Amino acid sequence: MQPPEHIDNDIAQGRLRLHWADAVVALSHVILREACRCAECQFKRHHGTPINVPANVRVTTVEPAGYGMQLVFSDGHARGIYPWAYLAELAATAAAG
Repeated sequence: MQPPEHIDNDIAQGRLRLHWADAVVALSHVILREACRCAECQFKRHHGTPINVPANVRVTTVEPAGYGMQLVFSDGHARGIYPWAYLAELAATAAAG
């Protein structure tokens, strides 16, 4: 999957918007933090340990990472790459729910 043409990080609203040619996807910072794919977060989910995400967590930095992006959160979490296809899946799940 190709990277989006443009990314907006709305810190005040807690939303990340990804602009592809055929779609604009908006994801909340909380959902992104809860969905982290780093080894630590995947281990916690696999073992039923909750990932405690503050309701006011924000994405403070967006770093390109080739096939996706790395997000730095206000709670200090800065691990895990979010592939473009995974972000599209998250958006589809959020829209359906």
